[in-house]
Amino acid sequence: MERIKHKNHKYKTISLFAGIGGFDLGFSNAGFDMIWANDFDKYCVQTFKENISDNIVLGDINEHLDDIPKHDVLVGGFPCQPFSTLGKLKGFDDDRGTMFFTIKEIIKKHDTKVVVLENVKNIINHDNGKTFKKIKKDLEELGYYVNFKVLNSADFGIPQRRNRVYIVAFNKKYFNDKDFEYPEPIKLTLKAQDLLDKEVEEKYFISTNMIGTILGKGTKGYIVKPTIDQEICKTLTATMHKMHRASQDNYYTDIENHKKYCKKNKTNIRKLTPNECRKIQGFPSDWKQVVSDTQAYKQFGNAVTVDVVYAVAKNVYKHIEENKKGEW
Repeated sequence: MERIKHKNHKYKTISLFAGIGGFDLGFSNAGFDMIWANDFDKYCVQTFKENISDNIVLGDINEHLDDIPKHDVLVGGFPCQPFSTLGKLKGFDDDRGTMFFTIKEIIKKHDTKVVVLENVKNIINHDNGKTFKKIKKDLEELGYYVNFKVLNSADFGIPQRRNRVYIVAFNKKYFNDKDFEYPEPIKLTLKAQDLLDKEVEEKYFISTNMIGTILGKGTKGYIVKPTIDQEICKTLTATMHKMHRASQDNYYTDIENHKKYCKKNKTNIRKLTPNECRKIQGFPSDWKQVVSDTQAYKQFGNAVTVDVVYAVAKNVYKHIEENKKGEW
């Protein structure tokens, strides 16, 4: 989605595990005042500074706790690898899983009024549901009304199957007891093909030597039918630069660009370009890529879909306006 300008932004908001700023864009577009962000990845911070703002601090959040300003709202997609089906499912036994406990300390210290967190869908079922029950219980014990729902990017105008759980919590000291209303799905009118680039270089096309592996069905215990030219993309991943099989990553037939730019050792099937990944994650057209393709794939694969965050943020803003106790 394109950037939305507001004359005045309200509700001071900080962004943790900010990545390249998907949360920051979505919440800023909804009218929130994004005052501070943090991420430990230097390449993400480089991209963030070029495209979002200079209000981001590089480093481990645990080493910058004293730098966090007073705020009304905290947002963030806390590390999902401990809970992802693509990871080792260690949960809170993984050091990254403990980042949730860091969030708890921050919101407790700052008496944060609203908390919005995002994670992979599997966190709900991880460890037979115990992990998510603990997260919800911990937030409730800190005095929050806790809401959660799985949202799919394909339900918010983006042709990508990407299911993520969005946790929205409101501090009982500052809000009346009323359920938070998540945004309603909208009809998908775009196909992935509508977002493909018009001009694509040869380097994105699959070589004749690689095509057998890319279109392979797998081996022994992992047999999955390969699919290409999908109208709704498979979930973009942080490792898509490695070019997994077509059962996992997205590949498209591109006859026109193949004719124009490719040599004999290239097939007419190609992977997505970083710019196409940008569009499939909802980042604006004025976005500048200031890192390598490998880093860009990783960044877009780890990002939240901006259109989904924006839809959630609009409803959070509305809920604050209608249900807050007094003036802040």
